Amino acid sequence: MRGLGWVLAGLIVLLQYPLWLGKGSWLRVWELDRQLDDQRAANLALAERNDQLAAEVRDLKTGYDAIEARARYELGMIKGNEVFYQVMEPSSPAERPTLESQNREVKP
Repeated sequence: MRGLGWVLAGLIVLLQYPLWLGKGSWLRVWELDRQLDDQRAANLALAERNDQLAAEVRDLKTGYDAIEARARYELGMIKGNEVFYQVMEPSSPAERPTLESQNREVKP
């Protein structure tokens, strides 16, 4: 009788092995579920990016404002009746004029 109990307990353990540690085990299912959640989050981020790109394409196809803005900021273009002024700041403090240098009279 005792031997029969051990045999049955061994069979139960053998039946439980694939459930917990085998190819289709619960541990594997939990890992795949976590990977699925990560992939869904990545897909959501990519879908948002695709929506933004689709809106930009739609805007470029239908309106000239987006094309004009890109031409101005990315290519430095201006319209025919505009005048472009570029104001440059001195790069170092030594090049910046001071009040004293501005108020000095230049003697010939």
